[in-house]
Amino acid sequence: MEIDTLDRQIVDALRVDGRAGFSRIAEVLGVSDQTVARRYRRLRAEAGVRVVGLPNGIRLGYDKWMIRVQSTPGGASAVAEALARRPDTTWVTIASGGTEVTCIVQNPGTADREALLLQKLPNTPRLVSVRAHCLIHYFAGGAVDAAGPTALTPEQGAAVLPPAAEGPAVLLDTDQPLVAALARDGRTGLPELAAATGWSESTVRRRLEHLLGTGALFFDVEVNPVLFGYTARILLWMSVAPAHLEIVGRALCGHPEVVFAAATTGETNLVATVICPDMAGLYEYLTRRVGPLPGVERVETAPALRHVKQVGAVR
Repeated sequence: MEIDTLDRQIVDALRVDGRAGFSRIAEVLGVSDQTVARRYRRLRAEAGVRVVGLPNGIRLGYDKWMIRVQSTPGGASAVAEALARRPDTTWVTIASGGTEVTCIVQNPGTADREALLLQKLPNTPRLVSVRAHCLIHYFAGGAVDAAGPTALTPEQGAAVLPPAAEGPAVLLDTDQPLVAALARDGRTGLPELAAATGWSESTVRRRLEHLLGTGALFFDVEVNPVLFGYTARILLWMSVAPAHLEIVGRALCGHPEVVFAAATTGETNLVATVICPDMAGLYEYLTRRVGPLPGVERVETAPALRHVKQVGAVR
């Protein structure tokens, strides 16, 4: 599939506001809303682009962990697929020669996390080791901002940006059908959301506006980076001197290669996801951008071989 500048701009506008209307995006990009709608339908059908709505664990105060599971040869796919089926996981990826599975787990309480880490994973056949890193500060990506390369100008990005979240963020048990529907497709229309929740369309509209306005929900976009010219997807596990952790984290925010970065607990204390055109681009990034940063003591690179699950519910 051929991806041009307008396609990239539409996707990047949706990364800023996943439910932005086609007419609003069209006005910002200087094209017709019919063009935006047609391009989006094509990107959805042929490039796998999907907007998904997710609970904002940062605003809600949820536990969030990065899990690294080492399996025996040939066992990673089964482990990854089992993790992908869990509603509390995102970014389930097979990396490092096909024997390591990484994922992010987000839970509102400790019970599910403890069951996963202390009971389910340790008793899973063909596992060699499990390492869990609590995400303690977020620098880039996800609910923080639309990190990574962008085809939008700063003015275009600002024109699409929704209002800042205000007020306390609370997600109720009664919101779960709405959240589940948005996890499948964040641009689901009000009639379909009303059918999924059993609410009226006006109730759905008010509740959705409230959850977005308080930051309890946010939207992300699933894409295939290869179609956009980025064939190398790599996890960086970095050891940074504590005195320089904030400096390095903020520096990563300014790197267009970085799509996610967070401080963690564990033997490494900073994790980042980067995308590069190829492995030669990764070498340039590591030697010219990461290497000169103060306090970086060690960097472990783990190329992503396959995403089993990105951010939305498995279809």
